[in-house]
Amino acid sequence: MKVIHLNGSGSWGGNEQQMADIIPELEKLGITNIVMGRPNAPLQAYCLENNIPFIEAKDGKLSRKKNFRFLKEIVNSEKPNMLHLHSSDSVTLFTISDLLYNLKTPTVFSKKGMGRSMSTLSIYKYNYKNINRIICVSEAVKKSMEQEVMKKKNREKLVVIYDGINVSRLVPVREENLKTLFNIPSEKQLIGNIANHAPAKDLPTLLRMMHHLVYSLKKTNVHLVQIGEFTGMTEEIKVLQNELGLMDYVTFTDFQNNATDFLPQFDVCVMSSEREGLPLTIYEAFYKRVPVASTKSGGIPEVIVDGENGFLAEVGDFKMLAEKTIQILEDQTLQEQFRKNSYKLFMDKFNASKTAEHTLNLYKNLQ
Repeated sequence: MKVIHLNGSGSWGGNEQQMADIIPELEKLGITNIVMGRPNAPLQAYCLENNIPFIEAKDGKLSRKKNFRFLKEIVNSEKPNMLHLHSSDSVTLFTISDLLYNLKTPTVFSKKGMGRSMSTLSIYKYNYKNINRIICVSEAVKKSMEQEVMKKKNREKLVVIYDGINVSRLVPVREENLKTLFNIPSEKQLIGNIANHAPAKDLPTLLRMMHHLVYSLKKTNVHLVQIGEFTGMTEEIKVLQNELGLMDYVTFTDFQNNATDFLPQFDVCVMSSEREGLPLTIYEAFYKRVPVASTKSGGIPEVIVDGENGFLAEVGDFKMLAEKTIQILEDQTLQEQFRKNSYKLFMDKFNASKTAEHTLNLYKNLQ
């Protein structure tokens, strides 16, 4: 079986990491994988490094007009059994190309999360008749799609396949000590967060949590290390950091290669997201045996049972998030419970090999 994966992202995020996790596992199951994407993007570099065939989109982006015919030419020459769409612009490309040229190829789309709003065009393309299945990363995403996007007749197209981590990539490469690398006092307990600077990650709530922790709860022997790519939002986040008096309590590192190597140095991993499908960072923390406190965003409550393998707080509730974080930091028995239960859950359900098996079964059912 041959599958062409389409992804138009110019940066590296959860969608791209999940492709990197699942493609090697699909190869083990006998699938030939080809990726079409944006030239000079991190995804292309990954594919070249790992000998995965990569087709460059014309004019720099998937949604350019030249790619409508180009996709038809690729389908004619490669004769794939399946097209797998991994980004919103790949859905746009497929929909227009199929309307113009009748691609006649089974197609699935992976939906990782939900935005605050959905345009009329987006609703149309997600309901497009020749997208055969939409893979939702969590039950929460599936429910949102049912309620906000999909026409009643198309809701049967929605299926849930949880993302999985390819543990082979979690073998440590970087051995630096975070406290040494970023001049953090050695006596501080590390609160860690890995998230790009995007609205959905709600980093202002994370900062307000730190302010409450330090100034209201008087927990001053802590330091937040926030790892994630800087964006146009970064400046206002840093302004808030200064306004809250957190210059000595928070370090923003920008993007870091092999960021997951630093996870075991976190005393607790804290997620403050406002909107999520199901962030890979939580799975990675489970595997690395790092206790997690998180908001109840998206599908996160599907993998964290409050008080059993982690802690949950309502979205935006920085006070509760701070209180949960302190409980973890000050209770070693609780830490060990969360580590043990989360690791077992990961190994049982969230390994990329299982995701690949479920995905292959879906492909086969559409042939």
